[in-house]
Amino acid sequence: MTGGGFPPTAVGEGGAAGPGAPAQGSAEGPDKAGRSRSARLDSLTGLRFGAALLVFFNHVGLPFPHLRLLESDSAAMNLFDVTGNAGALGVTFFFVLSGFVLTWSARERDTAARFMRRRLVKIYPNYVITWALALVLFASAYTTTGTAIANLFMVHVWVPDFDVFSSVNQPSWSLGCEAFFYACFPLLHSWFTRIRAEHLTYWIAAVTAGIIATPWAAYVFIADKPYFPGASLGATVSAEQYWFAYNLPVTRVLDFALGMLVAQAVIRGRWFNIGMVWSGVLLAGSYVLCSHVPFLYSQRSVTIIPIVLLIAAAATADIRGTTSWFRGRTMLWLGEISFAFYLVHFIVLTYMRKELEGTFSVAETTGLVALGLVISVLASWALYALVERPITRRFSSSRRARRAVAS
Repeated sequence: MTGGGFPPTAVGEGGAAGPGAPAQGSAEGPDKAGRSRSARLDSLTGLRFGAALLVFFNHVGLPFPHLRLLESDSAAMNLFDVTGNAGALGVTFFFVLSGFVLTWSARERDTAARFMRRRLVKIYPNYVITWALALVLFASAYTTTGTAIANLFMVHVWVPDFDVFSSVNQPSWSLGCEAFFYACFPLLHSWFTRIRAEHLTYWIAAVTAGIIATPWAAYVFIADKPYFPGASLGATVSAEQYWFAYNLPVTRVLDFALGMLVAQAVIRGRWFNIGMVWSGVLLAGSYVLCSHVPFLYSQRSVTIIPIVLLIAAAATADIRGTTSWFRGRTMLWLGEISFAFYLVHFIVLTYMRKELEGTFSVAETTGLVALGLVISVLASWALYALVERPITRRFSSSRRARRAVAS
């Protein structure tokens, strides 16, 4: 990634920073079709907390010893049946949304260096703090020095070893993907803005087909043994298959690129909007379908189209100013702290399980999960208010750039 400009348009100050980051960016000025892109995408900010909450409940429902609270085997498996695919849905939503919002926020006269500075300032302080916290509280007991260092520099996701790509703070693997997406964005953005508007549909269809076909490639071309830890829950795939289809940045960049292309379609008036209600209904139906398809297909292939429809519908609602529950004050606040929540919640759940003795009834578990959720929200608020927001405001641009704005 070089420091030159991004022709013909560039990356704005707003945009998605990764899973859980605010989606309030906007780009002033008309697009090629003459429409203003000054609308704030507040509904997408609100939706972020919903996606982060799906990841939270997925981790609550995993019946592994380091997370399980329920004493009843049947209750634990019933919970997993409901929440087992929630995390994958939430992460896929984040990846698509990240591409969408960065494209929506694109401005002229930006450089790759400025863009990367903003993204790293946005995500890395929270990342380092939660990395250190996880190591201090529990992860150092079973994490090698090399793995911890790889995790710190966000390169652990490139290693097809479950103990590496899921190391330290387990959700951190997705930030390794986001770092790769950011490196790709200037080139992809320059490329996608040159696509003729009438051809966008074909590009969107092709990338969607690539996402849907990724599990097929994993099943056909990668050995299915030895099984990865999810095999005990019926996910009979190898760690390498799982990594290729779900964790590998090169395959997950398709999700990000799809979000970029859909944003182009919305900006240029080439998107057929079905509305948030019907998009939500389709997403719920696709989630149910996930329980009835082979494991790797359930991780993103089945839900990708409804996710795209919902993101585009929410953005369209904001553009038109139509009613959206996700633009409410509470949802906006939760959306703003959702990046911190995404990184904090697994630490809270894991440390709480470590400190508690025994297992618990359904009622007791419900109370403990509610407590864990409250603690996670409060800790995320503190991290956002004391670290993320002030550091972002202070260091997102250089002193020279701030002086130029002031003058």
